[in-house]
Amino acid sequence: MKEQCRDAYAKWDVDLLHLAHTFGYNPTVIINRLNFADGVPLVQDDEGTIRVKGSRVTFDTVMEAFKKGDSPEQIQDSFPSLTLAQVYGAVAWYLNNHRDAEENLNARAAEADAIRQQIENEPEYVAFRETMRQRREQINQG
Repeated sequence: MKEQCRDAYAKWDVDLLHLAHTFGYNPTVIINRLNFADGVPLVQDDEGTIRVKGSRVTFDTVMEAFKKGDSPEQIQDSFPSLTLAQVYGAVAWYLNNHRDAEENLNARAAEADAIRQQIENEPEYVAFRETMRQRREQINQG
């Protein structure tokens, strides 16, 4: 159940950013392009989102779990689409590039907060928010 909640929450954040871009909410935060050396299992898309290569799992999500104290093995258990080597590679990049990683994570969090506030202030999104609330309740009750 813990894994389902984490996956649903991670998907919610990713979907929120994509939904915002779809409906024309432009980010107010500039996210720097990062370069990853060969062998680093990360890729950055055009919107600035860093993902683990070959998956939809975001770097933000992996690092959130790592910062909460989850081991790479626990993170991999929560995200079976990732290999243990990918998780260790993402964590290693974070530790070796702490400043760049934190700048990116903070910029992404600021962008998500700004978009979330814009969406929550729009009356036409009340139904969408209610649907998401009901889904979270279902997951938590599951």
